[in-house]
Amino acid sequence: MKPEGTFAVHAQVVMEDVVREGIVTVTDGMIASVDVDVLAQPEAELLEARDHYLLPGFIDLHVHGGNGHDFMDASADAFREITRFHAMNGTTAMLATTVTAPKEAIEEVLAAAERFRRQPMPWAELLGVHLEGPFISGKWPGAQNPAHIVPPQPAWIRDWLAKYPDLIRIVTLAPEIEGAPDMLDLLASAGIIASCGHTDATWSEIVDSIPRGLSHAAHLFNAMRGFHHREPGTVGAVLSRDELTAEMIADGVHVHPAALRMALHCKKGDGLILVTDAISAAGLGDGDYRLGGLEVTVKGGVARLKANGQLAGSTLTMIRAFRYMVREIGLSLPQASRLASLNPALRLGIERQTGSIAPGKRADLLLLSPDLEISRVWVRGRRVDGT
Repeated sequence: MKPEGTFAVHAQVVMEDVVREGIVTVTDGMIASVDVDVLAQPEAELLEARDHYLLPGFIDLHVHGGNGHDFMDASADAFREITRFHAMNGTTAMLATTVTAPKEAIEEVLAAAERFRRQPMPWAELLGVHLEGPFISGKWPGAQNPAHIVPPQPAWIRDWLAKYPDLIRIVTLAPEIEGAPDMLDLLASAGIIASCGHTDATWSEIVDSIPRGLSHAAHLFNAMRGFHHREPGTVGAVLSRDELTAEMIADGVHVHPAALRMALHCKKGDGLILVTDAISAAGLGDGDYRLGGLEVTVKGGVARLKANGQLAGSTLTMIRAFRYMVREIGLSLPQASRLASLNPALRLGIERQTGSIAPGKRADLLLLSPDLEISRVWVRGRRVDGT
């Protein structure tokens, strides 16, 4: 699908540090200008929405599925439906996230993702893949299937890099397990973000992994060794080391508001990133689902493993996470926008292309009503159908 050509939006523009009334003009999928009160291109079709907020689209670095589909389905239909559903909820770009699974199943997802990203994308853009496991700790499987946990396999990564260059963007692993240091070296040499998650690493094991390339943490506080005042653990290392960025599931379930505020205090600037960790149940009602071959029950919108009640991903969307940060945590719109858009763009190294509203960037935009409900979404200047 082609961009809409030249159009402009008159709204309350959420910039990096301020909200101001302005007119944002889009030409051929790119932001052409951001003006205070002047329509820079008279030929542009003007959308008057001065009581609405215009934000950069959200970027989700950790999402498994939505609306009944999982990226592990490895089908074009699943990829289309997941990117459609999340685009309708404000996500303009994402990483398809796997779960701990057999090598063959992961390879099917990689092949499907490579095919999908080569096609024109009518919905959220697929930026690559986030491998969550299978190189994790058996002590902290969370909702990952322990039957498929394996030690780090550098040969797998090398093979996948040869077949699918630039596709794998993040690998989440337990840095304390045998073979992890060599894997960290490989990921660093390939330019892949090394993330700690589902880990029993001590404070020193995390800190010692930073020079080898560890730079990120999956869903902070969840499925990792917690904080103790004599052994700060994984959580203490992530909170105290500026070299590490951290994901946060802001749904009021995965992390207590007090812990979330503590993380905000520790991880200032670009250190904290909102993610959904959404599973196939996102967008659907309560009921029974599956994740990585494990049975999941959703009750009251909260997904848990049937076997032990362990949280199993979420039913979250990025717009709900954004609203939670504003309404429950008390962030300003620019502060919450940074966590959902600019910080993930910085983390992926694409901040010059997207993640904020500025001339020369892609027109990945989100129009919100005064009560923060989605009105319209544009991906590269193309309006998402149904918004």
